[in-house]
Amino acid sequence: MPVSRLPELDRTVRQRLRDLLRREELTAMELSRELGIPEKEVYAHLEHVMRSTSGSGDKIRIWPSECLACGYVFRDRRRPSRPGRCPACRKSHLRPPAFRLG
Repeated sequence: MPVSRLPELDRTVRQRLRDLLRREELTAMELSRELGIPEKEVYAHLEHVMRSTSGSGDKIRIWPSECLACGYVFRDRRRPSRPGRCPACRKSHLRPPAFRLG
């Protein structure tokens, strides 16, 4: 009896990451949960996808992190990872960045 394979098993993590980001805006933690990989790995895959999609016309849109204490927005940050603390008030209560492909 043949074993049926799930479509997700035939796709790489980066392909599944692109599919998820085409559908909706997600944070690295949400992507980690959906893909079943650690959040740190998500950031590495995001950096690669950001580089690889620039030539194809697709672009990852980043909603920047924001300090929940003072409202500072990390507009100039280019890395996809979550910042450690706010440069304005030094607090670490931050909303993580969110990503979407399109």
